[in-house]
This record gives sequence, structure tokens and C-alpha cells, in this order.
Amino acid sequence: MLEPFRLPYVQRAIVEVVVLSVGAGILGTWIVLRGLAFYAHAVGTAAFPGLVLANGLNFAAPLGAFASGGVFAGTVARLARRERTSYDALTALVLVGALATGVILASDVFHSGGGVEQLLFGSLLAIGWNDVVLAAVASGLVLVAGAVLGRRWLATGFDPASAPALGLRSALPDLILLGLIALATTAALSAVGALLATALFVVPAATTRLWSRRTLPWQVATVALVAVEAIAGLWLSVETDAPPGATIGVLSSVVFGLAAAARHLRQPGKRFAVSTAVLALMGLAGCGGSGGSGGSGASSGTTLDVVATTTQLGDFVREVGGSRVDVHQILKANSDPHDYEPRPSDVQATASATVVFLSGDNLDPWMDKVAEEAGGSPTRVVVSDAVPVKISGNPSGPEASTYDPHWWHDPVNAKAAVKRIAAALSAADPKSAAVFKRNAAAYERKLAALQAGIASCLKAVPVTQRKLVTDHDAFNYFAKRFGIAIVGAVIPSQSTQAQPSAGDLAKLSSVIKKQGVRAIFPESSLNPKLAQAIATQTGATSSYTLYGDTLGPAGSAGATYLTMEEANAEAMTRGLTGGRRGCVVRGL
Repeated sequence: MLEPFRLPYVQRAIVEVVVLSVGAGILGTWIVLRGLAFYAHAVGTAAFPGLVLANGLNFAAPLGAFASGGVFAGTVARLARRERTSYDALTALVLVGALATGVILASDVFHSGGGVEQLLFGSLLAIGWNDVVLAAVASGLVLVAGAVLGRRWLATGFDPASAPALGLRSALPDLILLGLIALATTAALSAVGALLATALFVVPAATTRLWSRRTLPWQVATVALVAVEAIAGLWLSVETDAPPGATIGVLSSVVFGLAAAARHLRQPGKRFAVSTAVLALMGLAGCGGSGGSGGSGASSGTTLDVVATTTQLGDFVREVGGSRVDVHQILKANSDPHDYEPRPSDVQATASATVVFLSGDNLDPWMDKVAEEAGGSPTRVVVSDAVPVKISGNPSGPEASTYDPHWWHDPVNAKAAVKRIAAALSAADPKSAAVFKRNAAAYERKLAALQAGIASCLKAVPVTQRKLVTDHDAFNYFAKRFGIAIVGAVIPSQSTQAQPSAGDLAKLSSVIKKQGVRAIFPESSLNPKLAQAIATQTGATSSYTLYGDTLGPAGSAGATYLTMEEANAEAMTRGLTGGRRGCVVRGL
């Protein structure tokens, strides 16, 4: 039962949440008392433009997040003093401006999503000691400020109109409170993210408030509850292989519901309603432990434990390794590699793996942190380093890469990747080297057949009709290999995190009409609505779907790399010819 607590990454996460609990618990009481729950939730989201700047200019993400949160706090405090308007209204006003600024920076300046997944969800199982230090600094400042300014915060919160008459004329104490909330929330971003910060800063304080009226006991109880809920949530996340941030959020909500129910049980006539609410909350708790990633990091003793980050790499490694490898594939079918929060099973598999295969070109940079913090010592192999064909990427985008990260769409690169995988597996398990070499050679013959078959299909399409418009800019390698002209993409970025502007979409629609593009190709892992809307506007079809960042689920046309690329060729051939031609590849 206590096995999860022996894991090094869980122990580090426990230190993080215990340190955070001091600042979150104390600030939580002031947030609830002063009616700042919306502000506390919003300040984490307002860190978005700071994260975009940090990502685009290559400096520390926490620094960018805190700078943005600090500007947000200062603006809200200044407006509150001048306009004498409620914090909720001012928070909403400033938050809209912060989000709009972040979107413009992400889409039009840096063409990136600026670490959206870090902002929203955090990665509690992949934090480092730097994150712990930041949490300790935030909690220490909260302790000192609370001791010095607590009475002023209390007086101003209860009767702001009379505060000046009592000599409390300075706006500095309130500004410090808002700034501390911004700092502590920023410190929590790496752990639970903006969407779930409320689980640490608001819900526990609201829970203990049901049973406490005196400030000091309330704060002590809140600090303790934050720590207990966070540690229990971590344990549950490991046991159920669920994301830890979401598990902590569900647990804190359940505890609040149970506490509220218990408080009302003493009132006659409410027991039936309370019982119903308790049952509903128990059902919610059951839903929180959804199954996790597929694959297992456990070794059978005769196989090699291997981790592969993407669906394509997982398929390659299984083809080369056969029964000699046990593959834990982190990303699943139709999942987006640009957005990822590690599950406990992913970190555990990495800790016990012999080899970890990364796609590279900054498609899966989160894996470096997982590997570093997991506690094991696997050999890391960046497969893209071995591919011979390279296409320029977007150095200012979220990949921050010199090269387009979608290298696998060229079968020539896939062959090189298979050779690199075979070499890495052979080095890890020399006794099985002959098997790996034989499997790799057989798979390379299939890749050669795939390349020849796709080339034959697309060669039959007139050159003037080989005009490709996709959901995002993921098919440069495919287009270059098979002689297709890329007209544009709905999301003009090699990452799905970016957002198109109205000008981008208008320009793309104009180009589609002028060049007589017949089809716009949605992608299986993205929402097709925007592509469909542009197709309707321009008269093109959007009936043919491509597999871009990921393979499809088992049983689908894109379940393996070979069938995925054949399905892409089939979809493109039909879309480019108005449905008159298809594509079947022999020898797979």
C-alpha cells in the first residue's frame, strides 16, 4: 500500500506539495476571507503571456510567468484603488487583456502556444528541485507577510470604507497580498497548473472554514488539509495511473462536499438531501481514477525494457525488437505530442527502462525532464539525429527547433530511424543483435515498398492538382518526397498549439480559391471544424482525413506506421483528384 512513497519522483513531489501547502494554506484563508477566489484562479491564467515570452525568448518559464502575474496583480490593485470597483469585475477586465495579449504573442509574434500544457495542467511528477526552491521562497514570504500585515488585511477586508479612518490609508498591504497570491500561484504552476490551482488555494480553505471561525486555527487547519489532500491525491494518482493534478482536484472537491454534508447532518429534514449529495460525490471520486497509459515498464526478466515517446517510435521499436523487447509507449493513438502531462506509469517505466527513444527536433522535449527526474539511468536515443533528410523548422515556435519535427513522413527517414533503433537495441542487448538486425532488414523492405507504392499513386495525379492544404504544417517531408506543393495550413505552424488569426484564415481562403485547391485535409488528432468551415467557404472538400502527429487506434486504417502512410496517400490521391483515383500499396 505504501509502495508509491518509495518512488523517488513521488518523494520529490511530496516535498513540493508539503512546502507549497504552507503558502497555499495561509493565502487560501485570506483569499476566502477577502473574496479573492476568482482572482486567485485568474492570476495563474494571466501568466499565459509571460510563458509565451519565456518560450519565445528562451528564458526561464517561472520568471516569465511571475512577471506576467506580477503585472496582473499590480494592475488589478491600482484599478481597485482608483475605480473603487469590486475585485471580481476588475480581475475579469484585466484577465481579458492578459489573455488577448498572450494569444497575439503566441499566434502572430512567436507562432507558438507558449507552453499551454504547462500553464493549464502542470506536471507534478516531473518537477525538479528548482521548483521546490521556488515553492519554499513563496511560502516563506507568505509566512513573513502574514505575520506583519495580517491585521491590516483583516481590517481592510472587513470594512474597506472605514479603513482610512483607522489610519489604514496605504494601498501597499493589499498590493503585497495580491502579489503574494501571484507568486504562490506561479510556484504552483509546475505542480498543478492554472486550471487546478484552486484545488490548493481555495477549496481546502473553504472546507476548513465550515468548521473554524478563528483565524489562526483556521490557517493551521488549512495548511494541514492542503498537505494531506495533496499527498493522498499523489498516492491515488500512482495507484490509479491518473494525472496527479486532476486527482488532487477531485479529492479536494470530494472532501469539501463531505465536510459540507457533515455540517448539515445535524439539521432535521436535510439528511436525505445530504445522503444523496454524498453518494454523488463518491461517484465523482470513482470517476477520477481513469485508466492510464498503455504498456508497462515491468520486465519479464528475458526482455529489454524500452520506452518510446511517440506512436510512430513505438511501432518502429516493436517491429525491430519483436518479442525481445517490452515497449512502454507514452503517447497514445490520436493524442497530441505537443500537449503532454506524464502519468505515474510513464515515469515509473522510464525509471526502470534500459533505453528511452525520443523523436527529437523538440517534438517531445518534455521527455528530457521526465527521464532526468524519474530516478533511473536509461540510455536516451534521439532518433531524429540519425535521419538524413532535414527540412527547416520554426526556431521561434514551441518546438524551438532548427528542423520540422515531423520527419517520419518521409519513408527514407523512417528507414534511417529503424537502423538507429536496431543499433541502440543491439548495444543494450548484444545477445539479441542478430534478431534485431534481421527484423530491421525485413521492415526496411516494407518501407521500400511503401515508398515506391506511394510514389506510383501520386505520380498518376497531374502536377497541377498536387496542391496540399492541411490542418497544421506537418507534411513538409511527405510533400518534398512525393512532389506535392504545399499551399498552406489552417494552423500556420508546425505545432498544434498555435492559433490562426483572422488574417491568416482570410489569406488562406483567398489562396485556395485562386489556385483551385480541391481538398482541405483535416487531421485525425485535431478538431476538424475550422478546416471544414474553410472548405465550405471555398468550395473545397474536407471529406478526407490525414494522420499527422499520431497513428490511429487499433483497428483503424492508421493503426501502424505502414498503414498510416498508405491511408494518407489514399486520402490525398482521392482528395486531389476529386475522388476519381485511389491508392493501394502492395507488399506491406
